[in-house]
Amino acid sequence: MILNNCTKPARARRVRRVMAASMLIAGSLLAAGSAMAEPTHLSFFSWDNEQVMKPVIAAFEQANPDIRIDFSNAPPVNEYEQTLQTRLLSNTAADVFIIAAENKNALIEGGFVKDLSGYDFVKTMNPQNRAAYGVDGKAYGLSLASWGGGILYNKALTDKVGMTEPPKSWDEFLALAKKLKDAGITPYYDGVQSGNLMPLYALIGLAFSKEGGNADQRIFSGQTSFEKEWTGPLSLYAKLYDDGLVSRDALGLSDDQIVNEFATGKVAMMGAGPWNLPTIRGINPKIDMNFMAVPGPEAGETFLTGAASPGYAINAATEHLPQAEAFLAFLASPKAVELYHKSSGAITTTADYKPDLDPALAAIYAGIEASRIYLPMTSWPRAQDALHTDMVAQIQNMVAGGIKPADVGKALDAKLADSQ
Repeated sequence: MILNNCTKPARARRVRRVMAASMLIAGSLLAAGSAMAEPTHLSFFSWDNEQVMKPVIAAFEQANPDIRIDFSNAPPVNEYEQTLQTRLLSNTAADVFIIAAENKNALIEGGFVKDLSGYDFVKTMNPQNRAAYGVDGKAYGLSLASWGGGILYNKALTDKVGMTEPPKSWDEFLALAKKLKDAGITPYYDGVQSGNLMPLYALIGLAFSKEGGNADQRIFSGQTSFEKEWTGPLSLYAKLYDDGLVSRDALGLSDDQIVNEFATGKVAMMGAGPWNLPTIRGINPKIDMNFMAVPGPEAGETFLTGAASPGYAINAATEHLPQAEAFLAFLASPKAVELYHKSSGAITTTADYKPDLDPALAAIYAGIEASRIYLPMTSWPRAQDALHTDMVAQIQNMVAGGIKPADVGKALDAKLADSQ
């Protein structure tokens, strides 16, 4: 009896100890589980909108449940560039952001972006894309596509004025715009507010190609000038506004407003790139649209605005480097490239994925293949950000009727001199 009386309390104490230990272990597991369940937040600043990036981000988060992407965006080019600059200078920039032709030198020379050369994911890049966002053999941006921009037209509206094929010259394009206006149809809009000026850059590129393709180098070396080289193409472009074919009030339209006007049949043509197609089809799935290359002064000459697409850069000051590396590695994967191609319409150029292109892009793809694409900012050897900002402001002033085409070139010459 004494043995039994002593055994029961001892057994009870053992049970209580086991229960306490079990509760401690369970509590530790719960605590560990809670810690594991809290993902790392990686910030990402893009100039693609949420509609374009949402499928890619969702797929990344599904494959990486320990990482959450905090997405934000600003429209290209000026608003994005200025917002990024402000955030970098205040140490509030995202972990991953877009590096573009307009700001690449400032980002690289300022030490704001990480050298990506040693990562496997850069190997999938087209060599031209790597060169576009690299210096001295190093890569600072993961560029996965190339792009060409031209004139997108609503076939139902151009058919109303008898257009059976795209204009063969700039004069024919202006004549088409006049027919549309006379028929009560708004002929054309482009991104004067944002600096997305597809016809103008293509006209400049065409003029430069006829001179041998090295006009930018000669401008920056002092052998020629913006005023001399740009006045002709600017004068052609300005005819849209000087001849009253496009209202000067169009200067107030944002890129999103222009896309909506085109998708809803309120304007017949717009300066556009591949990225506009998914949004337009989302608004109006039945629209019959196609691209034309920008016609030049002489019949049969065409050119496009275009370049290697902006790349993804890692903030050199990021506190989440492993997560940023994982995100870029995913962005370069065939799955992510396919998702991005389908959501954006971009002409992806990676080695391990072949895009299924929208039939409307035939003219654009032909121009890219023929290397008949040009973008001033990718050809300027320095001062891209300052020159680009001033260029957009001067062209806006010209479109508003405040200055003449030659004045734009003079202002750029002065800005270039100040930057030296």
